[in-house]
Amino acid sequence: MSGSAQTSDNSTPLVHVGIIMDGNGRWAKKRGLPRTAGHKEGLEVAKKIVKACAELNIKYVTLYTFSTENWKRAQEEVGYLMGLIRGHLRAEFEFYKANGIRIEHIGDLAELPPDVAEEILKAKKETENFTGLTVVLAINYGGRDELVRSVKKIVSSCTAEKDINEKLISDNFDIPELPDVDFLIRTGGEKRLSNFLMWHSAYSELFFTDTLWPDYTPEEFKSNVEEFYKRTRRFGNA
Repeated sequence: MSGSAQTSDNSTPLVHVGIIMDGNGRWAKKRGLPRTAGHKEGLEVAKKIVKACAELNIKYVTLYTFSTENWKRAQEEVGYLMGLIRGHLRAEFEFYKANGIRIEHIGDLAELPPDVAEEILKAKKETENFTGLTVVLAINYGGRDELVRSVKKIVSSCTAEKDINEKLISDNFDIPELPDVDFLIRTGGEKRLSNFLMWHSAYSELFFTDTLWPDYTPEEFKSNVEEFYKRTRRFGNA
């Protein structure tokens, strides 16, 4: 599959892909390695999938990097993940530049370690004029949390009840212009959304693969995209 080619009866373009990158810990455990080794390998896979998205002319990919629930993990693992995020953002500017990738963030920035939040803001600033693929990093993100934060903004603005509608709620999300998810992929064999982009995924096509994230390849991703284009999307119309 090359470019933005599509097949079968799905004429809806694939604009936004959401990916739940699951299976890093189990991948490491199978190899007798610490969970941190799985996260490190998973980061390399993420770069390959991002590049595949760019090759397919996909406009947005949101990567579920660290959820609001992940703080419950062991302190050592959380610390490693924060360091991995910080180091990646610092080191990969040339990769973003070479591929025209714009970095965005979704999630509660205020609750992140200050140095991590600073690197996120710096990456956003340095890539804001790039016009290729937009990579949305969901860090300290939860779908319910985003909805609660949106409602709080509306309440604080003293908006009249008659003026509250779906558009107003989404206008107060972290990235108001972020389009709905067309295709949501979860690796690792689990079949649930885990609080990921719940509002944005109301009519997304779901795909679950048993492949653990560190074993997920651009070839499998492109095969999954071909599956998307074979589906008929109805959006509740039939």
